[in-house]
Amino acid sequence: MPINLNLPKKNGLFITGTDTGVGKTLIAGAIAKILTDKGHKVSVFKPVATGCISHWEGLVSSDSEFLACCANSDLRLTTINPVAYVTAAAPIVSAVEERRPIDFNKIASTYNEICQNCDIVIIEGIGGIRVPLTDQFDLRDLAVEFALPVVIVSKPHLGTINHTLMTIDSARAANLKIAGVVINSYNSLQSTIAEETAGQVISQCGSVAILADVPFDETASVEELKLGEVIVPSLADVDWVNLSKH
Repeated sequence: MPINLNLPKKNGLFITGTDTGVGKTLIAGAIAKILTDKGHKVSVFKPVATGCISHWEGLVSSDSEFLACCANSDLRLTTINPVAYVTAAAPIVSAVEERRPIDFNKIASTYNEICQNCDIVIIEGIGGIRVPLTDQFDLRDLAVEFALPVVIVSKPHLGTINHTLMTIDSARAANLKIAGVVINSYNSLQSTIAEETAGQVISQCGSVAILADVPFDETASVEELKLGEVIVPSLADVDWVNLSKH
């Protein structure tokens, strides 16, 4: 269902995942850093976050702080993440628990603000693409408003083929352009046949590009603002600028 926010059209990428905890924030931050290091003016945006903590600016998510660090952003964290909840749950639940509906007008106004001073915007979703925001709208509806190519982050574990293909189908059903899939936290030393072949099957059956296999890096940490040593190099050869175009 359309939300009709009348958002500006900007080059960028919408980062979603097959589930929560697949590493969307790490991948989004790495892409932002790669583009920033190449001289692009990058804005990062986390429209809705839950499980946030109190900060001198207000409620802040660790995800938005990490993204800001990766993009060398001087924007307020409450601009990068305009809708924040303390309750660690799906937004539809957090909004009810805290008696504060999602303010879509606030999302629109802050997005307009960040788009004024950037070349490329990197937007990170919350959970998977069908996470409900209200009883009428979900994250996919919001992604449609941004109208950006979608990067799907998945993990190589057993079951990822089904989850990833369903995410691809859902995005395409809404006429979203899919930039490709990033398989995160691949451990070649402990991989099974299922993990070794997941990317090939997803690419073949989903007619989608596997942009990168990102190795597992135990030194990477969103909370400690650390990208680790292998994530950026694993994504560096991808033409993110071209993929970010409509």
